[in-house]
Amino acid sequence: MTATVSVHIVTFNSCKDIEACLEAVLQQTYPVEQIILVDNDSSDDTLERAEATRIRSGKEIVVIPNKKNVGFAPAHNQAIRLSGADYMLILNPDVILTSTYVEYLIRTMNKDREIGSASGMLVFQSHPEIIDSTGLVMNRIWRAFDRGAGEPSANWKVSGEVFGVSGAAAMYSRTMIEAISVQDQFFDDDFFAYKEDVDVAWRGRLFGFKSYYCAEAVGYHKRGWKKGNRKQQPLFIRRYSFINRYKMMYKNLSPSAWKKQLLPLLGYEIAVHAYMLLREPKVLGAWFDFRKQLPQLKEKRREIIQKLNSAK
Repeated sequence: MTATVSVHIVTFNSCKDIEACLEAVLQQTYPVEQIILVDNDSSDDTLERAEATRIRSGKEIVVIPNKKNVGFAPAHNQAIRLSGADYMLILNPDVILTSTYVEYLIRTMNKDREIGSASGMLVFQSHPEIIDSTGLVMNRIWRAFDRGAGEPSANWKVSGEVFGVSGAAAMYSRTMIEAISVQDQFFDDDFFAYKEDVDVAWRGRLFGFKSYYCAEAVGYHKRGWKKGNRKQQPLFIRRYSFINRYKMMYKNLSPSAWKKQLLPLLGYEIAVHAYMLLREPKVLGAWFDFRKQLPQLKEKRREIIQKLNSAK
């Protein structure tokens, strides 16, 4: 296998995790051509620890220190533009990969060039017998979930095609990145954080790319956000998490799809907005941002349709 690989990590106050993450990348059995770390203005010693790892290993780590927190999606787009690799691994700093993770994914993707993205079995660092994600699934009202989350890892030993892959440790092909990017953005910059991987998975499927789950590739995910502590997240993050679903629906859904699922969709939307109104009313302020961004969303939707038509 001669395909080149770069690994991209976005950090924000990630000092507790970055050294273990980088060490695991450096120990991959498949050669990693380039490591790109984009730091979103950390106030801890993330960059110092990354530098210490670079010195110990003697390997080059390209570091981009942003002067403000631009968000997960824009920072990863920065890294993508710097990479010349055939495949790019998007990796969270709180994920520790087993040494063969990259090798298994590259083997899988090289066998079928229609596979635009792949990921392995992600389990919890604290409970490695429990699944964090084996990919993404989407239900009929366009809600996405981590497949297998909370289930025993022993139940997920079979590899296969999935709707999409979790952005915590996702390998993407350059072919797919170039084909589905909109306004020179692979991840939508307006998403800041949350659901950007779902948006990419959806867009990839529209363009005919497959996503694949490789059970032999294993990663250990710490995952800082868990159910039950939503309100500990800053309000602006909760707003992004809420509204990004509607942004990707606006960009990626066809009118016929809306009509087919109108009744179940309306039932869910009434329930979720009633809940938000009672429990988290400030989150609904995200709709004002949606309205402001509507002209840009229209432009992105138009470009997606144009690229799809030209690809036929």
